[in-house]
Amino acid sequence: MLDITRALVELLDLAPVGDDHFQGESEDLGFPNVFGGQVLGQGLMAASRTVEHRLPHSMHAYFLRPGNHRFPIDYEVQRVRDGGTFSVRRVIARQEGKEILTGSVSFQVEEDGFEHQIDMPPAPSVNDLTSEQEYSEMLRPYIPEALQKTLTRERPIEIRPVDPVNPLKPEPRSPHKQSWLRAQGKLPDDPVLHRCLLAYASDFSFLGTSLHPHSVTFMNRDMQVASLDHAIWFHQNFRMDDWLLYDMDSPSAFGGRGFNRGNVFSRDGRLVASTTQEALIRRKPKSEK
Repeated sequence: MLDITRALVELLDLAPVGDDHFQGESEDLGFPNVFGGQVLGQGLMAASRTVEHRLPHSMHAYFLRPGNHRFPIDYEVQRVRDGGTFSVRRVIARQEGKEILTGSVSFQVEEDGFEHQIDMPPAPSVNDLTSEQEYSEMLRPYIPEALQKTLTRERPIEIRPVDPVNPLKPEPRSPHKQSWLRAQGKLPDDPVLHRCLLAYASDFSFLGTSLHPHSVTFMNRDMQVASLDHAIWFHQNFRMDDWLLYDMDSPSAFGGRGFNRGNVFSRDGRLVASTTQEALIRRKPKSEK
């Protein structure tokens, strides 16, 4: 496992601080606030620490306040129900006593049942694509100096976008995007860890799908963008250290909000997870630009 990936795995390895209470450190990715995917991944890990012999199959979360990467995050897990097949946990993330995320996680015992799925969409081979980090290095001479370190940083999750958007000169395009992604280096054989890592990675660039038709990106100074909520369903087991195709679309944007959907496929065509997210996408008032 690469050192940078090991650091991410350790970030998700929460410290118990009492009955059903856990604490996680915050990472600074160069953004003004804590990356939402970090809180999703840590929240899912906290809930999973209170359930035995069952894997999470869905998580629904609301982002309530921006997190501060200078402070740790406290996670409280509430045991809502333990049934014969399903368990439900409520998880609350707090910083300095204030809630920054609330969500619910459902767990299920392994069982057999009906099976069907949609087909994996066509996509270029991952071997023919450039990683986001390499693409950012190509753009380095044109990126504002204050953003160069953030956009060209070494990343534990390698993402290779299909037809990437030039963040400096975005052009209108359909509200659809694809990326291949994986964790760099070999990971332990822990299905909970792989699901927490996908929850973490599923928030990268997701809301940008709803910006595609409007010729803007997060780098536009007059834009205010933020994730409002996030849901993820895990359909079957997968490995985050093998390539996954993240196929995303945005069927609607209205009222300052953009709605995004995603499906995650393994290289052999299995649909392993699905996601949804609504995001705040608004232009700032002229007085705030």
